[in-house]
Amino acid sequence: MLKLETVNELTLKVTCQGGGDMLYTKAGAFICGECYGQKNYQFEKVLLGPQGNPLQAALGQLGRRFTGENLPLMKVISRGDNITYYANDQQHVVVYKLKQGETISVESENILAFTSDCKYGIRFLAQGVISQKGLATSTLTGMGPNAQVAILVDGNPIVLSNVQNRSTLEVDPDAVVCWIGGDPGFKMDLSWKNLIGQASGESYMFEWGGNNPATVIVQPQERQSGINIGMDGGSAGQRATRQQNQTLGGAAQSVQGTLGQLGNTLGQLGGAAGGGAGGLGGALGGLGGMLGL
Repeated sequence: MLKLETVNELTLKVTCQGGGDMLYTKAGAFICGECYGQKNYQFEKVLLGPQGNPLQAALGQLGRRFTGENLPLMKVISRGDNITYYANDQQHVVVYKLKQGETISVESENILAFTSDCKYGIRFLAQGVISQKGLATSTLTGMGPNAQVAILVDGNPIVLSNVQNRSTLEVDPDAVVCWIGGDPGFKMDLSWKNLIGQASGESYMFEWGGNNPATVIVQPQERQSGINIGMDGGSAGQRATRQQNQTLGGAAQSVQGTLGQLGNTLGQLGGAAGGGAGGLGGALGGLGGMLGL
């Protein structure tokens, strides 16, 4: 049984009782640990994805590479009682326990860890044209009684919710970390002032209306916007440093590289199993060859 909690705002503490549990974390996030007796936990790199089925993992990896939502993962396997700690670049940590069937939508760069009772996937938003929020968002869905997620936030988070009062929420997409509930609408407020560089700088927003209940976590650190709508070439047009917009050309190159990697990996899995995964690996390898890999 795993228990996730925050320590000193900047660190994730994971307590394992009984062993046999698996935790997925951002690769390299481990900072320290303790256990009674000899070390009883180990780390393994996740080659494709957390899905147990190789085909599902391969398809998930392909989708995450295409959308730029790929997250290098490692899994922590425990064989007894222990406590381990994880952190990332002094970012604040927020822990959320998902209900059965509940989904949290979050940027891949803001995921620190999640338990094996969570289903990891992606969902398209298609709002990355003018915002660093991206073309898609990662999703984690509660599939068991111990579905827990640890989220990274730049600074102390703000939590907004209209679940009870059905108010209207408006949030800068560049400050959104994650939300639980319905996907937001996209609202733009453009005028001639944008063209001469005299706009307020708040020309686009995510909006959750009263008929679309959600809980939203916002950080006090905005991603820099993807484009500059004005003509004065101000700082609003600078590219982000932590997360880059996913262009179609870049996506195509990423997919080509992924196909070659998936072909080799699935070919090895198929050779070990002596079954159908080998055929699929060969097919993907052949497709990679056709694409000039």
